Amino acid sequence: MAQKRKSGQLKKIVKLPKDLPEMIPSETKCPVCWCGIPWSKTNIVIAVLAVVIILLYAVNRGWVFAAIINGKPLFRTSLNKTLANRYGQQTLEGMITEQLIYSEAKKAGIRVTQKEIDAKEEEIVKSFGGNVTIDDLLKYQGMTKGDFDQQVRLYSLIIPKLVGKDIVVSDDDVTQYIATNSATLVATDEATMRSEAREAILTQRIGEKVQPWFTELKNKAKIFRFIQ
Repeated sequence: MAQKRKSGQLKKIVKLPKDLPEMIPSETKCPVCWCGIPWSKTNIVIAVLAVVIILLYAVNRGWVFAAIINGKPLFRTSLNKTLANRYGQQTLEGMITEQLIYSEAKKAGIRVTQKEIDAKEEEIVKSFGGNVTIDDLLKYQGMTKGDFDQQVRLYSLIIPKLVGKDIVVSDDDVTQYIATNSATLVATDEATMRSEAREAILTQRIGEKVQPWFTELKNKAKIFRFIQ
């Protein structure tokens, strides 16, 4: 009976007050400065992006400006456009060349260690005489150590391994080279002189083969250029 009376009771009617509180709108006002601008999700995203851009500008103005001359800004986009127009094609072709060579080296399983790079750089520095250091060479060439490492890796190690693997330098070739080019050799003892002469002959013959080899490599590659 108690259960029946409970289920049979009428639901209590709740009366709303006559003066309802003001409903919170979906777009509230800016909680930061109370400027009256609607603070929607879109405006929040815009504000966050604006703050990020301001912070990035404060950290590195070079991303926006290349220079400011007498209060007039020179934008980085203008600098990039000028560089692309003047040197873009040449730089692009150089990067394509490097990429093709690196890809060919990967196919051939050729790897170059930092130890090999350091040894080759030491050899290059010694070829200029005992008074030249690697810092002098970098300053003269106008490049960083990283740039120098990359150049040595590509042109002094990878290309010789790719192009010079089938080149044979005989003892007679070495003897003939020393007889006609002894003034250009740095070494003084016989063994080192012959080693230096052999390396010079190999470098010369590789240089003769590089251009035809690369032309063939480039003709086989599928290259799509979007900068002319």
